[in-house]
Amino acid sequence: METQTESVDLVGDEAAANLARAALFAALVGAFAYVSFPNPVSPAPVTLQVLGVFLAGIMLGPVWGGVSLVLYLVAGALGAPVFAGGGAGFGALVGSTAGYLWSYPLAAALIGAVVHRGPALRDLDDVGLPTLVGAMAAGTVLIYALGVVGLYYVIPEFTLAEAFLQGAVVFLPAEGIKVAAAVGIVRSEAVAAA
Repeated sequence: METQTESVDLVGDEAAANLARAALFAALVGAFAYVSFPNPVSPAPVTLQVLGVFLAGIMLGPVWGGVSLVLYLVAGALGAPVFAGGGAGFGALVGSTAGYLWSYPLAAALIGAVVHRGPALRDLDDVGLPTLVGAMAAGTVLIYALGVVGLYYVIPEFTLAEAFLQGAVVFLPAEGIKVAAAVGIVRSEAVAAA
């Protein structure tokens, strides 16, 4: 008596690959959180996390880029030490950096939508430098808008102007460096793939 069995794919190969890439970028953002420097004029530190947000949106697109940062937030909330300086726990999602953290999935999705002109991925060789920089600028505006609002509500002593100055303006030079680094990574990736 011979029994035949067939395998059943519960998740398609493409979905599994996308989920694996999303998890990889979530881990990358978590690793970038360890590159953290206190900012003497802000309660929020300078980290490389935003570089990871840029890359997730550019490389994974709006859907999976956003998913990767949701995975990142869930991992941190559950206790993985992936927030700035190795922080973890739900407290980080309601503390002084909460606005920044909550903005990450939205920013990755926005960046991905601008770069790829919708949910479907397009070849990054076809994406011009103005589009890349514009996408990251839009993502930066979103991150810092929510970060400033978060600081304003979490730190009652701050006026909105103080929150804007200490929560956004002081970080702009570092963001320019991250944009340049992301462009270099994306362009070198495209050259290596050719």
